[in-house]
Amino acid sequence: MLNTAIKAARSAGAIINRASLDLDLLKVNTKSPNDFVTEVDHKSEAVVIETLLGAYPGHGILAEESGTSQGAKDSEYVWIIDPLDGTTNFIHGFPFYAVSIALAFRGQVQQAVVYDPTRNDLFYASKGRGAFLNDRRLRVSRRTRLAECLISTGFPFRKGDNFKRYLQMLEVIMPACAGLRRPGSAALDLCYMAAGHTDGFFETGLSPWDIAAGALIVTEAGGLIGNFTGESDYLYQREVMAANPKIYAQLVPLLSKFSHVIAPEPAAASAPTPAPAPQDAVLTPEKALARSVRRVPRGDADRG
Repeated sequence: MLNTAIKAARSAGAIINRASLDLDLLKVNTKSPNDFVTEVDHKSEAVVIETLLGAYPGHGILAEESGTSQGAKDSEYVWIIDPLDGTTNFIHGFPFYAVSIALAFRGQVQQAVVYDPTRNDLFYASKGRGAFLNDRRLRVSRRTRLAECLISTGFPFRKGDNFKRYLQMLEVIMPACAGLRRPGSAALDLCYMAAGHTDGFFETGLSPWDIAAGALIVTEAGGLIGNFTGESDYLYQREVMAANPKIYAQLVPLLSKFSHVIAPEPAAASAPTPAPAPQDAVLTPEKALARSVRRVPRGDADRG
């Protein structure tokens, strides 16, 4: 399955690279103010889905542009796809964007591929088997003091985003670390953190396809990922924080005050509500992912 995902990512990357040679001919549409989609996004997504379903026709699909319209609707296997994470960068010829593909089985991400076509960098991971960049094993950084760390993030850009809240976060984080960067692709941000190029990452407003693959690569490289309170429920919460374990513990008290963690939905009145087993008492990332596959918010959580 990992090899199929790699094949799909490289095929999409070839489409992206060809289009990058003549950006003036690019057809760009707007999903919402400052949130763009191009014909390359659609072509890239189409070849990824064609490759995956060609090998596994019984699998489900959750893709940024087409949602769950393709693939099986009741499969325990779901491919989570962002065909071009960093569309705004791509449109402007800023070379920081990627193809992101993750495979979830029963809500748990098992395989992850993030491909940077401009550098031919292939990040990948299989659950329990480590994370890699091309053929090199990845490990998160060993820094232990936040004051020495380089932290990456993303900025709000849509009408209606809480800009004041983000400025308050920056006011807290910037003096506490050595530097802050905003490259513009959450998938690559997480991979760069997994590779030790940065020491931490935080952002709001992201969807499962933005972070599913990168999240597995982070954890397989020895990092931690969660919401701003430090808990493991993040895939549907539209807030995410990642770092090596030492730095993660230092980021939690700084970012927790800005958390908008969404409480689990109450069960339907007509449905029985048996007492949960102890292991079910906490919403895990896997459960959050399973929920997000069923009800991803459209239009307000897509990243350019």
